[in-house]
Amino acid sequence: MTELDVARLQRRLAEFAAARDWQPYHTPKNLAAALSVEASELVEIFQWLTPEESARVMEEPGSAHRVADEVADVLAYLLQFCEVLGIDALAALSDKIDRNETRFPAKHPEVRHSPE
Repeated sequence: MTELDVARLQRRLAEFAAARDWQPYHTPKNLAAALSVEASELVEIFQWLTPEESARVMEEPGSAHRVADEVADVLAYLLQFCEVLGIDALAALSDKIDRNETRFPAKHPEVRHSPE
């Protein structure tokens, strides 16, 4: 299996859209709206489940497939959104974690992420 990375996935998504002439529709506004719709479809799967049922959702093949598909849709639109706006999604996430570590200090400071 080929190793996946964000840049490669973004290229595949861009090529997919280009082959269908979808680029005019891939504006930040439209991609943000599509991302919201797909996230809502993910929420819909869990809407009426109990906490215990939601924790077991991946045990049933049908629901596991639906969840994985919606996660893929959310990620696809997020990556396309980042590509259009020139956002490095992984750097943005790392920066946000850094800020959150400062904003919300750990109750157990010995638990820290390991340097890479």
